[in-house]
Amino acid sequence: MFSRLSKRVKNVQDQQKVFFTTNRTTPWINPKVKKAVLLSTGVVCTGTGAYYLLTDRERRIPLGVREKVPSLAIYPDRGGVKELPITTHYLEDSIDKENTKPRLVIIGSGWGAVSVLKNLDKDKYNVTIVSENNYFLFTPLLPSATVGTLELRSLIESVRKIAHRIGGHFLEGKALDIDLDNKLLEVEGCHSGEKHFYVPYDKLIVAVGATSMTHGVQGIENTMRLKTIRDAMDIRRKVTENVEKACLPTTSPEERKQLLSFVVCGGGPTGVEFAAEMSDWINEDLVEWFPKVLREEISIHIIQSRDHILNTFDSKISDYAEKKFDRERVNVITNARVDHIEKDNVVYKLKSVNGSEPVTKSLPYGLCLWSTGIAMTSFAKNLTDKIPIQAHKRVLTTDGYLQLHGLDDVYALGDCATIENPKLIEHITEFIQNADTDGDGKIKYKEFLAICETMRSRFPLTEQHLTNLKTMFNKYDTDHDGFLDVQEMSLMLKDIDKNMTNLPATAQVASQQGQYLAKYLNTLSSTENDACTQKMVGPFRYSHLGTLAYLGNTAVGDFKWGYQMVGGLWALYLWRSVYWSEQVSMRTRLNLSIDWTKCAIWGRDIATV
Repeated sequence: MFSRLSKRVKNVQDQQKVFFTTNRTTPWINPKVKKAVLLSTGVVCTGTGAYYLLTDRERRIPLGVREKVPSLAIYPDRGGVKELPITTHYLEDSIDKENTKPRLVIIGSGWGAVSVLKNLDKDKYNVTIVSENNYFLFTPLLPSATVGTLELRSLIESVRKIAHRIGGHFLEGKALDIDLDNKLLEVEGCHSGEKHFYVPYDKLIVAVGATSMTHGVQGIENTMRLKTIRDAMDIRRKVTENVEKACLPTTSPEERKQLLSFVVCGGGPTGVEFAAEMSDWINEDLVEWFPKVLREEISIHIIQSRDHILNTFDSKISDYAEKKFDRERVNVITNARVDHIEKDNVVYKLKSVNGSEPVTKSLPYGLCLWSTGIAMTSFAKNLTDKIPIQAHKRVLTTDGYLQLHGLDDVYALGDCATIENPKLIEHITEFIQNADTDGDGKIKYKEFLAICETMRSRFPLTEQHLTNLKTMFNKYDTDHDGFLDVQEMSLMLKDIDKNMTNLPATAQVASQQGQYLAKYLNTLSSTENDACTQKMVGPFRYSHLGTLAYLGNTAVGDFKWGYQMVGGLWALYLWRSVYWSEQVSMRTRLNLSIDWTKCAIWGRDIATV
């Protein structure tokens, strides 16, 4: 400490940065020694007052706390490929007790990351969260925030509060790259002028989510997305601005029609729920507070490339949604693909019928929402380029234990990753040899059941295809001799491989993966052996509980046990109850209850800032 002070005194710039205190003591330096050192360096000490030297960064730390901050938190060492500062210590670390727990770094603050934080044992790891957002966003209710049904503050919770349970550190920054050889994550601070630095890790969890897929459509920059709080704020402001401008006497009828046209590209849950919220706002609030003539001018359109909207739901639900939108005057355009997007028009093509040429049409719009599919973020794309086995993939691929293929101690979950589908046909010899106990080369029904159980255990994604086993056995026993030979088994495995699909990119999947990974890491910290942990925990198994969607003062649902919820007031309250229970804190639950109550009594807040 004395040598450090001496060096600063010799520096002319540091001599100009002098901090004066009176009636304060510095318990980390003996007063007599301090006086001698300061006198020897030409600094005058008088009574209890003293001049002593501090850098700008140290001045910002309150007296009484400064002496407890590890010096490495303020002056980190440099290293790695790019010789950047390495954050081995943090300002909140104690100098009395060094944190020797394994370093677990989590990139992202979405469903997967928060689920890990909520289920991780607080005594197992030294956790650091790196994210561009310092909040967790409850994305399923984001469409409700675009028209004022819910306030934005009701949908977010501080990541610091969530991480506090396990004593985690939070860094608001953008993950850029990984130094794989030295196990260092390169981060850039989110604020302007921030420099790059490294965050070391022993275990790394990649939960960076995904971005919107453009499908190569030109003019995509003219659209709006709905993935972040900023997106919801921009949409709400744009909707209000368009309606207010349409009320002006200087606005022509043609311009008014264009301003009040809202186009949604994509008929999935997000696009459909936004259209439903817009319809509610128009029918309940716009007609009460704005000129009635606007109701006849305003229009909502959904452009869907498939035969139906909500195509991941049961067909009965899709039909109900389309009929309800038709009654609410929401124009649903199916079998249409967006060709390009102009500044004021969406140009799309209807699919050809009976070999005829596709018909090209256009829709004027005042706001166009793009909600079609997901694509890799820049960080995930950079990671695939660095790992040969991940090259040319559209998403990060993991094994059944969520460990990233090609890297040790790196895990990936959520929208940015998927569990790689197994090629069952490649294991046919192994399956038959292990199950064929009598060695006759034919699989009896009992042996067939053993093969199915092996596939379920090793490859959990096959579970949904291994139902009604007796019927399946009879189906592939083409010669009806009561056995499956190699050709018949090969045909069955090829059919399963053909029908295998990846897990959906939903909050439900990410949340379950986070719970699983927290359990895996908790067990790993005790066993310190991946093979043993994998045997104890087993691979990740997704349990689909159901899917919900809001349709405007009602809701629909497709549940695990085959039951479909189609409309009704009770469906609305069930939808609200499910999302209310999934909140991460009682604060957001209370805010949701208040927002829904305010909306029912006084309507939506139509003011924007």
